[in-house]
Amino acid sequence: MLTNPTVYQRRRAPTAAEQQDIPWLSLLTAQERSEIVPQLVVSDPQAGDYVCRVGRPVTYWFGVISGLLKMSSDTASGQTMTFTGVPPGGWFGEGTALKREVYRYNIQALRASVVAGLPVDTFHWLVDHSLGFNRFIMNQLNERLGQFIAARELDRMNNPELRLARHLAALFNPVLFSGVGEVLRITQQELAYLVGLSRQRVNEALRVLEARQLIRVEYGGLRILDLNGLRTAQF
Repeated sequence: MLTNPTVYQRRRAPTAAEQQDIPWLSLLTAQERSEIVPQLVVSDPQAGDYVCRVGRPVTYWFGVISGLLKMSSDTASGQTMTFTGVPPGGWFGEGTALKREVYRYNIQALRASVVAGLPVDTFHWLVDHSLGFNRFIMNQLNERLGQFIAARELDRMNNPELRLARHLAALFNPVLFSGVGEVLRITQQELAYLVGLSRQRVNEALRVLEARQLIRVEYGGLRILDLNGLRTAQF
């Protein structure tokens, strides 16, 4: 019986254009790039495919070239708790890669995406040899700490507009998600999955944020008009 190839089986070498969308490559020396680029792979998870799963050992450090992923875990009661979305430019799992641990979360594609992977042994080689790469990882870990502190605060927020504003601000973090720019390609249903609200409630909250001139809803996505306002607005 024929089966569809897995995300891992569909891996291939990145194109030149895809390499341009890997933010840390430009921080390496020419010699480091010549060592690393041949070891990079990309694959194309479809909506619902898992890139990482709880309990699996780390084999790659991953980043999003295009599309949208979500980081989540399942509670003892069977409910899914979403930690964050991962839009283009986002690289994740550096803490797990550094400790060579098993994953404590799932990473799942919300839509057709292109994801790059760096073998974990190569990741450690760069940590040991590349100053530019180390600075990138330190910035990642620092921003990630702030992101998860903010996520804990979000857990205590019941106001839908406030929850949505803070989630959007996190998705437009220029350090963690350098590929987003000013426009995020996302649907209201995808936002609902990330924020933990119904699609109808997300629609209402978007209208409030738009009325405050914090965002503008465009065809197929959202444009950020006031990122600081999303981070600090009260409702």
